[in-house]
Amino acid sequence: MKANISAITLGVQDLERSLRFYREGLGLSSPGVIGTEYARDQTNPGGATAMFTLENGLILSVYARDDLAKDADVALDRMAGSATSLGYFVDSRDDVDRVLERVKEAGGTVVRAPLERPWGIYAGYFSDPDEHLWEVVYFLHGNRPN
Repeated sequence: MKANISAITLGVQDLERSLRFYREGLGLSSPGVIGTEYARDQTNPGGATAMFTLENGLILSVYARDDLAKDADVALDRMAGSATSLGYFVDSRDDVDRVLERVKEAGGTVVRAPLERPWGIYAGYFSDPDEHLWEVVYFLHGNRPN
């Protein structure tokens, strides 16, 4: 079996707010919220989600926290906070600075200003409106992994 991650789903508080953030803050394209015809009830999660298909085929999906918890059959508090950071790779140092400025304007929070690390990256951290942690990374000297 070939190892592959096809989708990452982030539990969010407000689906429309997250859709706007990822469109405006990271410039991701999405057809918008889909699956609204599948309403949440006592036993079933709702189906509303927004998906962003990235250049490498990975799908980033945002889904209401309540629905994600119900779908996975876990307690709602399990959907809050995690020891995870998502990486967003860019092509230049200036791109790192631009992305951090855009996410701030779109409602995100710059967690750590960018700086050059001794292991060959220039990077900074931000969080989205639901406090999912992201690192924006430029690989110095062409060291970007394949």
